Amino acid sequence: MSQNTQNPSTGSAAFQSQFLIRDLQAGIITGTMAIPLSAGIALMSAYPIKVALATVVFACLVGWINAWFRPGNYVGAPGVAAGLAPVLALGVATFGMDNMAFVIFLTAFMQSVIWKFNLQKYILVAVPEYLVEGLLAGVGLKIAINFFAMTYEIPDGMVTESFWNGARIQMVSISLLGMIAFIFLFSKFQTRQPAVPYFFLMVAGAILAQFIAMPMLHVEDVPLRLSLPLPYFDDMRMWLYVIGFAAMLAIIDVIEQVMSNAAIQKIDPLQRRCNTNNSLLAIWIANMGSSFFGGMTNLDGLAKSTTNKLAGAYTKFSVLVVGLVILFFVVNTQYLEFLPKFSLAVIMIFTGWKMILGLLHVAHQGQYALMLATLCALLVYRLGIFEGLLLALAIHGFVNYVILYYVHNIKVSAIVRKYLQRFSIGGGAD
Repeated sequence: MSQNTQNPSTGSAAFQSQFLIRDLQAGIITGTMAIPLSAGIALMSAYPIKVALATVVFACLVGWINAWFRPGNYVGAPGVAAGLAPVLALGVATFGMDNMAFVIFLTAFMQSVIWKFNLQKYILVAVPEYLVEGLLAGVGLKIAINFFAMTYEIPDGMVTESFWNGARIQMVSISLLGMIAFIFLFSKFQTRQPAVPYFFLMVAGAILAQFIAMPMLHVEDVPLRLSLPLPYFDDMRMWLYVIGFAAMLAIIDVIEQVMSNAAIQKIDPLQRRCNTNNSLLAIWIANMGSSFFGGMTNLDGLAKSTTNKLAGAYTKFSVLVVGLVILFFVVNTQYLEFLPKFSLAVIMIFTGWKMILGLLHVAHQGQYALMLATLCALLVYRLGIFEGLLLALAIHGFVNYVILYYVHNIKVSAIVRKYLQRFSIGGGAD
């Protein structure tokens, strides 16, 4: 090997000329796949689709720039996260869209503190991984159920007194066939080109909509303006709830990124080590920046990152290409309205189902972990992310207390010391 040839395992995380074509191809594929996924997450989050896409573009730019100086991972693709969608929707319903920019800014500030002091390892001690899987499963159930209605939705002009009319049966049949085709293609191409089912569903749906009347995606062309993320609260008592809400949003975002990085490191084509704290740097900068145009939270999603890797990505240059692909649709939102709602519903129901199947990852941790994760999922679905996760943590703490105190006869003071000792050891995240 000549001295001028760069070792790919130690070269730049942001760009390497020998991987230009591969990264370009991966970015185009991943960007196209990310469009319907981001649109669905936006709808679930009660955010405008255009804002969600703009968030992804900005996060991609920040992620690529960050990779030049402090790379967190090499093939992770940032975007809006499905796991945070119900939290954001709750925030919009509680605080109003006018205040969400401040909420995101506050979330980013808290994440900057977590990054500065490398606190994510302590968060992972307080919140076991299997409870996070349970939380995501509960969110997945919410997503699947919320988008199910789109699989049988028909145009207003076709609604009759009888629910099951010809148009409804036709729409259900199309949605069912679309789901079967999507699952078949995903199972066939998931280890090579997982974007294939997304491409198929989008293209087939757009073509079919030219011949059959069906509900189409509507994208509001909202203006994207820069402004200070200031709060507009009439009730000062709301401040405590806002701080708690932002803390929960920040912690969930951080935990998801830590879990994603662990998976991204395993799929890295050159087995390069991830630095989670550097990834958190990119996340909080992107979140803080997006708050100035009313954007959402972001992280390196596993679905997009896996697609990016399997499509051939080797460096974060692919992420810049992802951002450029999505930027085209931010500028030209009218093209998104060629996507039928049933196609979006199938993609989001599948996404929700994959999140539910995350409970299977908990099975190897034992029956207790699986039962508590399942309980957490049901509580999150029924009560909400805040209440569900906190109640699951309380149950987890109570069970541990009962076992240690009544079964092992350990005194309360010793139980407290044992718990605090775990924090002194910390976690293993970089």
